[in-house]
Amino acid sequence: MKALLRFIFLFFVFLFLQVFLARNLELGMGAHLFLLPLFVMLLPFETNVFVLMGLGFMMGIIADSIMNTYGLNASSLVLFAYLRPFVFKSFTPKEGYDALKNPTLSEMGWTWFLFSYGALLLMYVFWYFLVEIFSFREFLLILRNSFFSFIFSMIVALILQLFFRKKTLS
Repeated sequence: MKALLRFIFLFFVFLFLQVFLARNLELGMGAHLFLLPLFVMLLPFETNVFVLMGLGFMMGIIADSIMNTYGLNASSLVLFAYLRPFVFKSFTPKEGYDALKNPTLSEMGWTWFLFSYGALLLMYVFWYFLVEIFSFREFLLILRNSFFSFIFSMIVALILQLFFRKKTLS
């Protein structure tokens, strides 16, 4: 019950930060700061893909309705949630996933988090800008916006992971 309340709280915190803080940042070079994918990433390993997609859609559609982005966040988060189990399977540690661990930087390590979240975030931002711009004539613009948004969003995600990591007992 405590974990469920924690994730409900995080749902609203990430939604609030994306809608009222991140969308107002001027990063330049067509870059946006995306915080919503980090919420879907941090859900427990055993979370069903349909639950992931439902939560992603719900979070995305709420953000889209407030930000007037017409489904960009919802479709991108659903794609992120759908691909998460496949990416996690690709980056499974040799000993497998521990049911007591969560997909966080502090519990899974730098390499695992950078590769798994990096792959998912890259697909998220590319899909977001592909749907937003919706023109293959502007493919270089899509790549530029995706690249800079990926860099900024990844840096902020790593900072958040370092800032909120669990303290280990020595």
